[in-house]
Amino acid sequence: MKVSSRAGALCLAVVALALTVTGVVVAATDPNPSGTPKDALALNGYPPKSAQLHVVISTGQRYNVTADVNVNFVTNAVEAQVQVPLFFSATTVDLRLVDNHLYAGTGNLSSIIGKPWVAMALKEPSLYGLSLEMTKPDIGLISGFPSITVTGDRQSKTYHYHRDNVTITAPSGLPLTLPTHAAIDFSITLGAQGELTASSFVVTSKTSTASISATVVSYNQPAHIVAPRAKDVQPVNPTILRQLFGSSSVTKLLSPQNVSSLGQIRLN
Repeated sequence: MKVSSRAGALCLAVVALALTVTGVVVAATDPNPSGTPKDALALNGYPPKSAQLHVVISTGQRYNVTADVNVNFVTNAVEAQVQVPLFFSATTVDLRLVDNHLYAGTGNLSSIIGKPWVAMALKEPSLYGLSLEMTKPDIGLISGFPSITVTGDRQSKTYHYHRDNVTITAPSGLPLTLPTHAAIDFSITLGAQGELTASSFVVTSKTSTASISATVVSYNQPAHIVAPRAKDVQPVNPTILRQLFGSSSVTKLLSPQNVSSLGQIRLN
Protein backbone atom coordinates (compact mmCIF):
# COMPACT_ATOMS: atom_id res chain seq x y z
CA MET A 1 0.00 0.00 0.00
CA LYS A 2 1.26 3.43 -0.82
CA VAL A 3 1.02 6.41 1.48
CA SER A 4 -0.75 9.00 -0.63
CA SER A 5 1.63 11.62 -1.89
CA ARG A 6 -1.09 14.14 -0.99
CA ALA A 7 -0.22 13.87 2.70
CA GLY A 8 3.44 14.61 2.22
CA ALA A 9 2.86 17.04 -0.59
CA LEU A 10 0.35 19.10 1.40
CA CYS A 11 2.74 19.66 4.27
CA LEU A 12 5.77 20.03 2.02
CA ALA A 13 3.96 22.54 -0.18
CA VAL A 14 3.34 24.76 2.82
CA VAL A 15 6.87 24.31 4.07
CA ALA A 16 8.43 24.85 0.68
CA LEU A 17 7.20 28.41 0.92
CA ALA A 18 9.33 28.90 3.95
CA LEU A 19 12.24 27.04 2.47
CA THR A 20 12.14 29.11 -0.59
CA VAL A 21 11.61 31.98 0.53
CA THR A 22 4.81 26.98 10.74
CA GLY A 23 4.66 29.04 16.50
CA VAL A 24 1.36 29.08 17.91
CA VAL A 25 -1.86 29.02 15.90
CA VAL A 26 -3.68 32.31 16.21
CA ALA A 27 -6.83 30.95 17.78
CA ALA A 28 -7.39 33.61 20.43
CA THR A 29 -11.01 34.60 20.03
CA ASP A 30 -13.60 37.05 21.21
CA PRO A 31 -16.95 35.64 22.33
CA ASN A 32 -19.90 36.54 20.16
CA PRO A 33 -23.36 37.21 21.66
CA SER A 34 -24.12 33.49 21.68
CA GLY A 35 -20.95 32.74 23.62
CA THR A 36 -19.49 30.58 20.83
CA PRO A 37 -15.82 31.33 20.09
CA LYS A 38 -15.14 33.04 16.80
CA ASP A 39 -12.90 31.33 14.25
CA ALA A 40 -10.06 33.84 13.88
CA LEU A 41 -8.81 32.14 10.71
CA ALA A 42 -12.20 31.69 9.00
CA LEU A 43 -12.09 32.10 5.22
CA ASN A 44 -15.85 31.76 4.57
CA GLY A 45 -15.15 29.44 1.67
CA TYR A 46 -12.98 31.89 -0.27
CA PRO A 47 -9.30 31.25 -1.03
CA PRO A 48 -7.06 33.55 1.02
CA LYS A 49 -5.39 36.51 -0.64
CA SER A 50 -2.47 36.19 1.78
CA ALA A 51 -1.19 34.03 4.62
CA GLN A 52 1.35 34.36 7.41
CA LEU A 53 3.03 31.14 8.53
CA HIS A 54 5.47 30.01 11.17
CA VAL A 55 7.67 27.08 10.15
CA VAL A 56 9.92 24.93 12.35
CA ILE A 57 12.43 22.52 10.81
CA SER A 58 14.28 19.96 12.90
CA THR A 59 16.91 17.54 11.64
CA GLY A 60 17.48 15.93 15.02
CA GLN A 61 20.14 18.40 16.08
CA ARG A 62 20.06 20.45 19.27
CA TYR A 63 18.78 23.58 17.57
CA ASN A 64 15.92 24.08 15.13
CA VAL A 65 15.64 26.26 12.07
CA THR A 66 12.59 28.55 12.18
CA ALA A 67 11.02 30.77 9.56
CA ASP A 68 8.33 33.44 9.61
CA VAL A 69 6.74 33.49 6.18
CA ASN A 70 4.49 35.98 4.44
CA VAL A 71 2.70 34.90 1.26
CA ASN A 72 0.80 37.07 -1.20
CA PHE A 73 -1.29 34.78 -3.37
CA VAL A 74 -2.50 37.66 -5.55
CA THR A 75 0.94 38.82 -6.65
CA ASN A 76 2.46 35.33 -6.34
CA ALA A 77 5.21 36.59 -4.03
CA VAL A 78 6.78 35.22 -0.84
CA GLU A 79 9.04 36.64 1.82
CA ALA A 80 10.55 34.97 4.88
CA GLN A 81 12.87 35.62 7.79
CA VAL A 82 14.76 32.43 8.50
CA GLN A 83 16.62 31.91 11.77
CA VAL A 84 19.57 29.59 11.15
CA PRO A 85 21.40 28.36 14.29
CA LEU A 86 25.17 28.72 14.51
CA PHE A 87 27.49 27.50 17.27
CA PHE A 88 26.46 29.91 20.05
CA SER A 89 23.97 32.19 18.31
CA ALA A 90 21.73 32.41 15.24
CA THR A 91 21.83 34.32 12.03
CA THR A 92 18.81 35.70 10.19
CA VAL A 93 18.50 35.18 6.46
CA ASP A 94 15.95 37.38 4.69
CA LEU A 95 14.45 35.78 1.60
CA ARG A 96 12.11 37.19 -1.03
CA LEU A 97 10.71 35.47 -4.08
CA VAL A 98 9.42 38.15 -6.42
CA ASP A 99 9.03 38.32 -10.19
CA ASN A 100 10.94 35.09 -10.84
CA HIS A 101 13.93 36.14 -8.77
CA LEU A 102 15.14 34.98 -5.38
CA TYR A 103 16.62 37.70 -3.18
CA ALA A 104 18.61 36.82 -0.08
CA GLY A 105 20.21 39.08 2.49
CA THR A 106 21.95 38.97 5.87
CA GLY A 107 23.31 41.64 8.16
CA ASN A 108 26.93 41.12 7.14
CA LEU A 109 26.54 40.86 3.36
CA SER A 110 27.51 44.49 2.77
CA SER A 111 30.88 43.93 4.41
CA ILE A 112 31.49 40.88 2.20
CA ILE A 113 30.27 41.91 -1.25
CA GLY A 114 29.48 45.60 -0.81
CA LYS A 115 25.71 45.22 -1.13
CA PRO A 116 23.06 44.03 1.37
CA TRP A 117 21.27 41.68 -1.05
CA VAL A 118 22.15 38.99 -3.58
CA ALA A 119 19.80 37.73 -6.26
CA MET A 120 19.49 34.89 -8.73
CA ALA A 121 16.89 34.06 -11.37
CA LEU A 122 14.41 31.44 -10.15
CA LYS A 123 11.19 30.37 -11.81
CA GLU A 124 8.55 30.73 -9.11
CA PRO A 125 5.65 28.26 -9.01
CA SER A 126 2.03 29.41 -9.10
CA LEU A 127 0.75 29.67 -5.53
CA TYR A 128 -2.95 29.72 -6.44
CA GLY A 129 -3.29 25.94 -6.05
CA LEU A 130 -1.86 26.17 -2.55
CA SER A 131 -4.41 28.84 -1.61
CA LEU A 132 -7.18 26.48 -2.72
CA GLU A 133 -5.73 23.64 -0.61
CA MET A 134 -5.56 25.91 2.44
CA THR A 135 -9.21 26.95 2.05
CA LYS A 136 -10.59 23.48 2.74
CA PRO A 137 -8.24 20.49 2.40
CA ASP A 138 -10.03 17.32 1.31
CA ILE A 139 -9.16 14.96 4.16
CA GLY A 140 -10.92 12.08 2.40
CA LEU A 141 -8.21 11.98 -0.25
CA ILE A 142 -5.45 11.18 2.28
CA SER A 143 -4.92 7.42 2.18
CA GLY A 144 -2.38 4.70 2.93
CA PHE A 145 -2.19 5.20 6.70
CA PRO A 146 -3.45 2.21 8.77
CA SER A 147 -3.56 4.31 11.94
CA ILE A 148 -5.78 7.41 11.97
CA THR A 149 -6.99 9.30 15.04
CA VAL A 150 -9.00 12.51 15.31
CA THR A 151 -8.90 14.94 18.23
CA GLY A 152 -10.51 18.31 18.93
CA ASP A 153 -13.98 19.78 18.68
CA ARG A 154 -16.13 21.84 16.32
CA GLN A 155 -13.77 24.80 16.52
CA SER A 156 -10.54 22.94 15.77
CA LYS A 157 -9.99 19.36 14.72
CA THR A 158 -6.68 17.57 14.16
CA TYR A 159 -6.27 14.44 12.07
CA HIS A 160 -3.28 12.26 13.03
CA TYR A 161 -1.92 9.70 10.57
CA HIS A 162 0.74 7.08 11.30
CA ARG A 163 2.43 4.28 9.43
CA ASP A 164 5.49 2.18 10.19
CA ASN A 165 8.14 0.86 7.82
CA VAL A 166 7.58 3.32 5.00
CA THR A 167 10.02 3.17 2.09
CA ILE A 168 11.22 6.68 1.21
CA THR A 169 12.53 7.35 -2.26
CA ALA A 170 14.24 10.71 -2.75
CA PRO A 171 15.88 12.14 -5.88
CA SER A 172 19.64 12.30 -6.06
CA GLY A 173 21.15 15.57 -4.92
CA LEU A 174 18.39 16.38 -2.44
CA PRO A 175 20.01 18.68 0.15
CA LEU A 176 18.41 16.81 3.05
CA THR A 177 19.39 13.38 4.31
CA LEU A 178 16.38 11.09 4.60
CA PRO A 179 16.36 7.45 5.75
CA THR A 180 15.33 4.79 3.25
CA HIS A 181 12.93 3.20 5.76
CA ALA A 182 11.14 5.03 8.57
CA ALA A 183 7.93 5.60 10.48
CA ILE A 184 5.83 8.48 9.20
CA ASP A 185 3.63 10.70 11.38
CA PHE A 186 1.54 13.26 9.53
CA SER A 187 -1.01 15.60 11.07
CA ILE A 188 -3.28 18.31 9.75
CA THR A 189 -5.39 20.70 11.79
CA LEU A 190 -8.51 22.37 10.44
CA GLY A 191 -10.50 25.30 11.80
CA ALA A 192 -14.27 25.51 12.28
CA GLN A 193 -14.87 26.11 8.57
CA GLY A 194 -12.41 23.45 7.45
CA GLU A 195 -9.57 25.86 6.70
CA LEU A 196 -5.97 24.74 7.21
CA THR A 197 -4.50 26.03 10.46
CA ALA A 198 -1.50 23.73 10.97
CA SER A 199 0.29 20.69 9.62
CA SER A 200 3.30 18.60 10.57
CA PHE A 201 5.37 15.83 9.02
CA VAL A 202 7.73 13.65 11.10
CA VAL A 203 10.10 10.98 9.82
CA THR A 204 11.51 8.61 12.47
CA SER A 205 14.11 5.93 11.76
CA LYS A 206 16.30 3.77 14.02
CA THR A 207 19.02 6.40 13.99
CA SER A 208 17.35 9.77 13.43
CA THR A 209 14.25 11.93 13.57
CA ALA A 210 13.46 14.83 11.27
CA SER A 211 10.37 17.00 11.31
CA ILE A 212 8.72 19.93 9.62
CA SER A 213 5.77 21.81 11.10
CA ALA A 214 3.80 24.65 9.59
CA THR A 215 1.36 26.82 11.55
CA VAL A 216 -0.93 29.45 10.06
CA VAL A 217 -0.63 32.69 12.03
CA SER A 218 -3.15 34.68 9.99
CA TYR A 219 -5.02 34.91 6.72
CA ASN A 220 -5.81 37.97 4.59
CA GLN A 221 -3.54 40.42 6.36
CA PRO A 222 -1.65 43.05 4.31
CA ALA A 223 1.26 41.44 2.46
CA HIS A 224 3.22 44.04 0.53
CA ILE A 225 6.17 42.11 -0.87
CA VAL A 226 8.53 43.86 -3.26
CA ALA A 227 12.03 43.33 -4.57
CA PRO A 228 14.91 45.23 -2.93
CA ARG A 229 16.17 48.34 -4.70
CA ALA A 230 18.25 47.45 -7.74
CA LYS A 231 21.25 49.41 -6.43
CA ASP A 232 21.27 47.24 -3.29
CA VAL A 233 21.39 43.93 -5.16
CA GLN A 234 24.33 41.89 -6.43
CA PRO A 235 23.41 39.15 -8.96
CA VAL A 236 25.00 35.78 -8.16
CA ASN A 237 24.90 32.18 -9.33
CA PRO A 238 24.07 29.10 -7.20
CA THR A 239 27.74 28.41 -6.47
CA ILE A 240 28.34 31.86 -5.00
CA LEU A 241 25.06 31.61 -3.09
CA ARG A 242 26.30 28.43 -1.39
CA GLN A 243 29.62 30.06 -0.60
CA LEU A 244 27.91 33.02 1.03
CA PHE A 245 25.34 31.10 3.06
CA GLY A 246 27.27 27.95 3.85
CA SER A 247 27.12 24.35 2.74
CA SER A 248 25.36 22.56 5.61
CA SER A 249 22.36 20.39 4.76
CA VAL A 250 19.93 22.77 6.44
CA THR A 251 21.37 25.84 4.75
CA LYS A 252 21.33 24.16 1.36
CA LEU A 253 17.74 23.11 1.93
CA LEU A 254 16.87 26.75 2.46
CA SER A 255 18.23 27.54 -1.00
CA PRO A 256 15.12 27.78 -3.20
CA GLN A 257 16.79 26.24 -6.22
CA ASN A 258 16.58 22.93 -4.32
CA VAL A 259 12.96 23.14 -3.20
CA SER A 260 11.58 21.58 -6.36
CA SER A 261 13.25 18.33 -5.25
CA LEU A 262 10.87 18.10 -2.29
CA GLY A 263 7.97 17.37 -4.60
CA GLN A 264 9.84 14.37 -5.97
CA ILE A 265 9.97 12.54 -2.63
CA ARG A 266 7.91 9.32 -2.77
CA LEU A 267 6.52 7.35 0.17
CA ASN A 268 5.70 3.66 -0.42
